Amino acid sequence: MSYNIADLVEHAIDLMPERVVLADGSREITYAQLEERANKLAHYLREQGVHPGDKVGIYSRNTIEAVEAMVAIFKARAVMINVNYRYVENELQYIFDNSDMVALIHERRYSDKVAAVRPKTPALRTVVVVDDDTTGTIPTAADSVEYESALAQSSETRDFGERSPDDLYMLYTGGTTGMPKGVMWRQEDVWRVLGAGINFVTGEYVHDEWELAKVGAGSPAMVRFPIPPMIHGGSQWATFHSLFGGGKAVMIPEFSGHGVWQAVDEHKVNLIFITGDAMARPMLDALVEGNPQTGAPYDLSSLYVMASSAALFSPTLKDRFLELLPNRMISDSIGSSETGFGGLAVVTKGATHTGGPRVKIDASTTVLDEGGNPVQPGSGVVGVLARRGHIPLGYYKDEAKTAATFKEFNGIRYAIPGDYARVEEDGTVTMLGRGSVSINSGGEKIFPEEVEGALKTHPEIFDALVVGAEDDRWGQRVVAVVQCRGEIRPTLEELRPVLTQEIASYKLPRSMWFVDEIKRSPAGKPDYRWAKEQTRARPADDQVDAGST
Repeated sequence: MSYNIADLVEHAIDLMPERVVLADGSREITYAQLEERANKLAHYLREQGVHPGDKVGIYSRNTIEAVEAMVAIFKARAVMINVNYRYVENELQYIFDNSDMVALIHERRYSDKVAAVRPKTPALRTVVVVDDDTTGTIPTAADSVEYESALAQSSETRDFGERSPDDLYMLYTGGTTGMPKGVMWRQEDVWRVLGAGINFVTGEYVHDEWELAKVGAGSPAMVRFPIPPMIHGGSQWATFHSLFGGGKAVMIPEFSGHGVWQAVDEHKVNLIFITGDAMARPMLDALVEGNPQTGAPYDLSSLYVMASSAALFSPTLKDRFLELLPNRMISDSIGSSETGFGGLAVVTKGATHTGGPRVKIDASTTVLDEGGNPVQPGSGVVGVLARRGHIPLGYYKDEAKTAATFKEFNGIRYAIPGDYARVEEDGTVTMLGRGSVSINSGGEKIFPEEVEGALKTHPEIFDALVVGAEDDRWGQRVVAVVQCRGEIRPTLEELRPVLTQEIASYKLPRSMWFVDEIKRSPAGKPDYRWAKEQTRARPADDQVDAGST
């Protein structure tokens, strides 16, 4: 069996060539068209000297061409590198260098940044430019080639030879601290944990490489809408899961709350994938407002699943969505670039809040104490989330970080990215947040996500980030950077009775800074470094005695 990403996509192409595979605004392409265009791009890359194992970057928003490029790279047995489109030039240069990138496919809107970095990255030999709505307004480098021109000069034949489940899939993850790291996976391993190679619900293995395509061919096409940018592993794998099973994936380059519901209405979307509050809040506001063009509610009759992962999805938002979207399944799952899928919770109204997401972990995931032993349910011990079995090979060109994250206990190799968790009496797991951003106040460990979730239960608070500030008495004190919905700015004293319904008094913020907008990654992940900078740049807008309880 060859559990290889390109092979799995080609099985769906062969069984369902006439089905629509991708929709991007008013455009659609079929599986047969994807095959033709991806083959042409793969041949072009090969002709430019891209060999199996070479690194090829994609610097793009969510478009049809971005997915075509991903498939082409895997067909050519090269390694795809996801490039964050918010990078400034020094970050762009870092990822070009660190990944050993030899080719790049980018939207024209990023041409000026690419041109500025190219002289400093001589290994990057081939650059392909995709037209967008900035066509003609930003000049491209003289040695770059237009995307459609590259396709026009290349063969559409599928003649790439045998591929391997050992072919590399790599995902650059920014994390919460430091420069991005390239997480290296065998393709079979990452397919098992993120591409439905293991059933997410039952834990059963897929034992036939044609199974997903055959099941898809025997069923109506499912329409998925991965909303986060394709630089996010969750969106990549929501898209690949669709491709493996003959589904249709909707690509929208720019996120907005109303834009999501308009796309669901237009494309009759069945499943939407989001990353927590950063997307859920604007979507909720738009859902309440209704269609601004007609004044009527959006037609969401086709939608039956809303799935969130990889970022805080506040309980108050979950409850409100359940009210507005009755009879739909809403889920909240956990996972990371280093572990893949780890567990899932189906959201229910009024569920008990025990911290961050509370999920049922899968059979390969556990919570380990400091000695590497499983934490006993109901013990109250806070441990770290760990996954065994199908896990990454390590970080690209970073043996020290690989050794720190991928550890062996009792003869078992685990991926342990640093997410703290507690095992409840019923065996479910409460996620508490990444240890690298936890706050140590007087010996008490406080996890920012828990405090952020409590803050966002207040109706005037739209978004918030919580960090630790230096404190002479306690070592660190809890402080918050807050974005309000409107002009009303609640004080810390006014917030106290709301927050103490959710968290203990020692976790309450002692200082607060108001900002016009909270900075997050395009995928909605918190930028804690930015939040710390805000707290150091000026005096707090509100403050209480750090010793008060």
